[in-house]
Amino acid sequence: MPPRPRLRVLLGEATAMGPGKAALLEAIDASGSISRAARSMGMSYRRAWLLVETMNSAFRGPLVEAARGGSGGGGAHVTALGHEVLAQYREMEKHAAETLAGDMERFARLLGEPDSQEDR
Repeated sequence: MPPRPRLRVLLGEATAMGPGKAALLEAIDASGSISRAARSMGMSYRRAWLLVETMNSAFRGPLVEAARGGSGGGGAHVTALGHEVLAQYREMEKHAAETLAGDMERFARLLGEPDSQEDR
């Protein structure tokens, strides 16, 4: 697989949005649940919840709204703002990849073979 750039949007020292947070938003949207989304991504519920809290505090409104569990069940949904942020982020990723394609090809020629890399 050729190398590719990864886009992170920083707000101070915190990552407001990055590949993992975007994937988590998509998983929450698909599953309707933070816990199910976390399980599908192989992460703990606590880690997923902390990522959601970081995203919710970084933007002008929440990207994810959650309902408490219990007899009626809980759940979570991606808000309209969350969908807008996710779409914009994916567009930025696409634009960055297209813009950097030539640079990434040149950079790839400087990399060693995947089997020779000690740190992956």
